[in-house]
Amino acid sequence: MTTWNLPEDRCFDPEPATRRAALNLYHSIQNLPIISPHGHVDPALFADPHASFGTPADLLVIPDHYVFRMIHSQGVPLESLGVPSVDGSPVERDHRRIWQLFADHFHLFRGTPSGLWLAYEFKFVLGIEEQLTAHNAARIYDQIVERLASPEFRPRALFEKFNIKVLATTDSASDPLNAHRALRASGWPGRVIPTFRPDAVVNLDTENWHAQIEALSHASGVAIGDYASFLTALKARRLAFRQLGAVATDHGVFQPQTASLSEEEAGAIFQRALQGQLQPGDAPRFTAHMLMEMARMSCEDGLVMQVHCGSFRNHHPDTLARFGRDRGYDIPVQTEFTHNLRPLLARYGTDPRLTLILFTLDETTYARELAPLAGVYPALRLGPPWWFHDSWNGMRRYFDQVMETAGIYNTVGFNDDTRAFLSIPARHDLWRRAVANWLAGLLVRGFIGNDEALEMARELAYDLPRRAYRLEQPPATLN
Repeated sequence: MTTWNLPEDRCFDPEPATRRAALNLYHSIQNLPIISPHGHVDPALFADPHASFGTPADLLVIPDHYVFRMIHSQGVPLESLGVPSVDGSPVERDHRRIWQLFADHFHLFRGTPSGLWLAYEFKFVLGIEEQLTAHNAARIYDQIVERLASPEFRPRALFEKFNIKVLATTDSASDPLNAHRALRASGWPGRVIPTFRPDAVVNLDTENWHAQIEALSHASGVAIGDYASFLTALKARRLAFRQLGAVATDHGVFQPQTASLSEEEAGAIFQRALQGQLQPGDAPRFTAHMLMEMARMSCEDGLVMQVHCGSFRNHHPDTLARFGRDRGYDIPVQTEFTHNLRPLLARYGTDPRLTLILFTLDETTYARELAPLAGVYPALRLGPPWWFHDSWNGMRRYFDQVMETAGIYNTVGFNDDTRAFLSIPARHDLWRRAVANWLAGLLVRGFIGNDEALEMARELAYDLPRRAYRLEQPPATLN
């Protein structure tokens, strides 16, 4: 039987002095509570005390685009992996067959962050000592089924076992937040909070945009017939999110372009959108303007503003038509910040009421643009390595390119940005190891002392996200 290779000092620098220092620093932060201020876990998992994760395929394969995109890259159809279709075409329903395909291709994850996360989940969360292979797939499937049937593997129980202090979900502006309301009403003490994401209504070229506006109108109780009523509806929803504990907004943009339109210009574009008569350039101009409006509203209501940039989403048209959005065909693109963000930063970059956290998929901007910007604008903070870069090497590149100019106190620690709940402790563990290894290098080279290294490790693991997302404040209460 081949067992998982997860030694205690995994990932650390092989140089003995650095390795010892890294392990000591890691031990100082290993068991700190987890703050997960940005992610995509379904809040319904916690609203129902008896909720379960379903089958092993439901848990580890079907919802995780990190997993199914890698297997799909070898020619395995998405429908064979049980990925739901949106066009009514049939998909595999036999979850044991899906699991067998996963096991048949498990070798693809060797040397990848997904492989490291999955190994952690199998060994330390599920208690499976044996490595998954094509030959033992059925036996391990049965072992996981047995685990998931027990009360200690229900979502709420694992939330507590993982020592999660707070978990933020990502929710559309028109989401009625019923799961969050039910969770609050249940009296369960776990802190699961929504995050306001208005992309579907502020991006005028979103598919089914008119339906999204109708949903926003219904959720807010505001009849949306013009730009002014649109802003009123957005403000109403922001308030509803805050009443359920939200501390942040999130905005996914292709490029971080910002611009200020006059009320007349914005109103005219919005009216053309309502009438289905958008002109070329209307949608990106309106999105750029709405980023300015969201910054203004954040100054007023205190919600931290997150901007995720640089993904060419849904690159393959046929997959988008058959399976919908977020099915693995999302590709990083070159991104420019200095000129694009200047209008927003000129107006709000020194405003003490605003915290703007930037995430990029273009690593070439770390040292050239983002670290210098965050190193001077008081309102600006840099998010951690994201998506394709929340890996061991991605984290090392981030530390090397960002910290000398921005310092750690203009960053926000880590967030896992995942739909895969079981991977949360694995992802935070990898970040804490990367933190310890980077600081150990500074320590043995004499850049910092041991007390400084210990303090910086705690900041990067826990205190920075707690402060950046204003989680020191007591949770909001429902009116």
